[in-house]
Amino acid sequence: MENFIINTPNLASYLGFLALCAYILSLLPTILRIVFPATKKTNLPKILLKYRRQIGVMSFVFGAGHGILLFMKRNFDVFDIESYHLYLQGIIILAIFAVLAVTSNNWSIKKLKKDWKKLHYLTYTLMFLLTWHISDKMFGHWSYLTPLGIIGSVGITILFLIRKWIEYKKKKAAV
Repeated sequence: MENFIINTPNLASYLGFLALCAYILSLLPTILRIVFPATKKTNLPKILLKYRRQIGVMSFVFGAGHGILLFMKRNFDVFDIESYHLYLQGIIILAIFAVLAVTSNNWSIKKLKKDWKKLHYLTYTLMFLLTWHISDKMFGHWSYLTPLGIIGSVGITILFLIRKWIEYKKKKAAV
């Protein structure tokens, strides 16, 4: 336990946390509607669904700020393979967020048609990558934001899995 240090979060950590919070908010409408059907009466899923794309883009902006600040702080060296090993998770996450953010508009929906929905299923891959990223990068030097981030990322992943299980059961019962 002597290697465990509680750090004060810096701006990059706050931006990463805000990115995670916005991301979770973007996932909630469908999860709430299916896992907690009573929330339909509160209009919360409708409100979140109405602004889902904007919230997702906001998540990307916060995540990009998080990544840029950390690259600057740690002097990311594009010619050093170790840099890519160190930042691989973040680069993959940011790349997926970038694709989703760039295609979160009406024009992309019209042009991509059914492929737009398939492309945006990548967001569910992010749940698992973010949980891994947070626990891996913060291991041994947590701030008070770290447990909140882990609880949020694991919590939304568990709720997503419950949602998929409920959908599977309904589909199986309909056959």
